Amino acid sequence: MTLVEWAQQVCAELELPDEIGKSDVDRILDLAKDAAHSVARPAAPLTTYLLGIAVGRGADPADAAAAVAALAREHAAGAADES
Repeated sequence: MTLVEWAQQVCAELELPDEIGKSDVDRILDLAKDAAHSVARPAAPLTTYLLGIAVGRGADPADAAAAVAALAREHAAGAADES
C-alpha cells in the first residue's frame, strides 16, 4: 500500500469529502520533514495537525504549508545563530 492509498483510505474512513493525491501527501511530508529537522522531531505530527486545522478552516494548503515551512527554517536559522 502506498502512502497515497493509505491517505485515501483514511479520508474515506473519516468521511472527508475531498480526494487527496500525491502532491498533497508530498506537501504534508515535506512540511513534517522541515518541522522535524528544524524544530524537533515531535514537531512534525503537531505541525501537520495544525496545518490540517488551518486548511479545514479555509486556508490554502500550499500557501499555509509554505508559510509554516518557512517559519520552521527561520527557527532553525535562529537556533544556529544562538550557538
